[in-house]
Amino acid sequence: MLDIAIIRKSPDEVKARLAAKHVPASAVDELLVVDAAWRERTKQTEDLRARLNALSKEKKIDEAKAVKAELKEAEKELPALELKRDDLLSRLPNLPDPSWPVGKDESENKELRLVGKKSEFDFQPKDYLALAETLGIIDTARAAKVSGSRFGYLFGKAALLEFALVQFAMQKLSAKGFCAVVPPVMIKPEVFKGMGRLTGGQEEERYYLPKDDLYLVGSAEHTIGPIHMGEVLDVKMLPLRYVGFSTCFRREAGSYGKDTKGILRVHQFDKVEMFSYAHPDHSNEEHEFLLFMQEELMQALGLHYRVVQICTGDMGFTDARHYDIEAWIPGEGKYRETQSCSNTTDFQSRGVNIKYKAEKGLELVHMLNATGFAIGRTIIAIMEQYQQSDGSIKIPEALQPFAGFTEIRKEDR
Repeated sequence: MLDIAIIRKSPDEVKARLAAKHVPASAVDELLVVDAAWRERTKQTEDLRARLNALSKEKKIDEAKAVKAELKEAEKELPALELKRDDLLSRLPNLPDPSWPVGKDESENKELRLVGKKSEFDFQPKDYLALAETLGIIDTARAAKVSGSRFGYLFGKAALLEFALVQFAMQKLSAKGFCAVVPPVMIKPEVFKGMGRLTGGQEEERYYLPKDDLYLVGSAEHTIGPIHMGEVLDVKMLPLRYVGFSTCFRREAGSYGKDTKGILRVHQFDKVEMFSYAHPDHSNEEHEFLLFMQEELMQALGLHYRVVQICTGDMGFTDARHYDIEAWIPGEGKYRETQSCSNTTDFQSRGVNIKYKAEKGLELVHMLNATGFAIGRTIIAIMEQYQQSDGSIKIPEALQPFAGFTEIRKEDR
């Protein structure tokens, strides 16, 4: 969540920056009204408590009884006020970086660069679903019978390709100083909320298990981020980097009618995720480093992609700065997001209380996340960009040692 002290001190600046994320000024005003009431009631209870202590010492029993009754009534209101204040505060997204482009929606995102060349074909390229049907490596029809819509089976070399991607990314990033981790895929509600992932309409995306009071994560970020919850890190440890693998779960509640076929937008998918705890003075530098690592992964696969700077109106709830990498999908004739890269500054660390020892005391770390590979979408990009005229798929050279094969052909299934 945001720092309430900053909102109190500079409400107009906060309103202006949140307006770039389509947050009305009234949301800040309502919070400040409740906060003022909470502060007033808090001061009143503290004053009454001090008065009660003084009267008790003076043995003024009757007066003390009257003050004690007044204190009891005042204290009754505090929990409700604090709960309402915290709820209103939790509904405010992170402040966008002042240097970031302001825009209303994805139409105003900024393309920064194109990398690599589009695949050149001397035949009409097919989309990945047509290729998958011929090769027999992806089956959403059978998955629908078993699990419903937006699920899929990967068969044969497509399944092996997934694990090749995971191994390749984990090995490459581990060599760069990232600590490999396989995190839990379930998370407590209070921790999920602390990570800023149960507010701003995001709860509609989550799968909740009421009997266990647990949520399924939507990304490895959600449970890697709280690894050091409630801890104080040594500043010498920063940046502290992790690379995790997990299955992820999303309802896709806001995507009715979008990408209903195939494995592009599904309820269950696998990801390799980078995560970093950084010193506030260097978090923007760390953000660029994570983007650099994403590009290194994509370039190693020889995939054509573009880097997009996501404007304020399209960036995520927790984000202050946000990039996307989008791979070229020949069958559709357009780019599709395969990776995101975000600096959430101290927004998430405040929610899960992760600090470091600074010269002037304890300070909140900055937390950043970046997709290594969204496995399903990366497989789609490989299939479409590396397809051959006979319907076979070449495997990027960098993946071949991990996959154990150089191509996928119909007879392989």
